[in-house]
Amino acid sequence: MCSRRQTSATMVNMPKERRTFCKGKKCQKHTVHKITQYKAGKASKYAQGARRYNDKQKGFGGQTKPVFHKKAKTTKKITLRMECKECKTKKQLPMKRTKHFELGEKKKSAGHQY
Repeated sequence: MCSRRQTSATMVNMPKERRTFCKGKKCQKHTVHKITQYKAGKASKYAQGARRYNDKQKGFGGQTKPVFHKKAKTTKKITLRMECKECKTKKQLPMKRTKHFELGEKKKSAGHQY
């Protein structure tokens, strides 16, 4: 039996801009895109699942649904959010798993700079 472990890079450094294809109706060509890291928005308390859960939790009886404890992953997949500088069309690009992610940071030099 062969065990395959996916190794995650310890440090990923991405430029703040990237030339890539734009799918926007105006462009349809390679343009410069501004790169940011995707961040999930705040969960709505009016979503059907949240409403059902909150109604179920009311009153006596303690915790009504199982609380998840068996966490397996130590990292999350990085998602890049690219915005075309010409037509402002946005697209998302998933990347590999990594513990540390930087946008446009300069590499640290080994020796002293005088």
